[in-house]
Amino acid sequence: MASGILAHWPNRITALRFLGACGVFVIFAQIGDRDFRACRQELVLAFWLFVLVALTDFLDGYIARRYKLESAFGRIADPFVDKVLVCGAMIFLSCFDWSRSYLPAWITVVVLAREFLVTGIRGYVESLGTSFGADWFGKIKMLVQCFAIGTLIGIHAFEWPDHQIAFWSTASRVLVWVTLVTSVASGLSYTFKARRFLLGADR
Repeated sequence: MASGILAHWPNRITALRFLGACGVFVIFAQIGDRDFRACRQELVLAFWLFVLVALTDFLDGYIARRYKLESAFGRIADPFVDKVLVCGAMIFLSCFDWSRSYLPAWITVVVLAREFLVTGIRGYVESLGTSFGADWFGKIKMLVQCFAIGTLIGIHAFEWPDHQIAFWSTASRVLVWVTLVTSVASGLSYTFKARRFLLGADR
């Protein structure tokens, strides 16, 4: 019988999702400073790979719960892969000439700060022996982030009629701002939930 952290499919899927996220970043690195019109093929590949990794977010957790295959590795690695995918993609998109007007660097910094804050809070609270997993607000935040990133890649990866470009450009800008709001709000929500632990540390 297989053994080790990759013995079961939930952890294998998580590992494959991490490799998929790295694949997206490799494609972005190859695009570099080129205009998006000159690298549509790469962007199409990055778009579908991002969508695949994002959509399979639920799959590893579902299989683990369904067949009672939860593990410490999966509990740590699954949210880690989510953060790598989203934060990594946002960093790249904040640097490209064709996308940074949609996703300014300061918004990416705020999102990264939120992730560092929540990870620190979760690590501290769970070190006290209390479970502190993601809540529904955090899951909505992740969903909005993926929609914003996917839309931003998609409007540059594919050729659209002018009226559709206007629509999707507006939608992308709105989704980026919704990402900012939900990221800040979910960060405040986690901080509020952990306040009794944080205040207790000062006594």
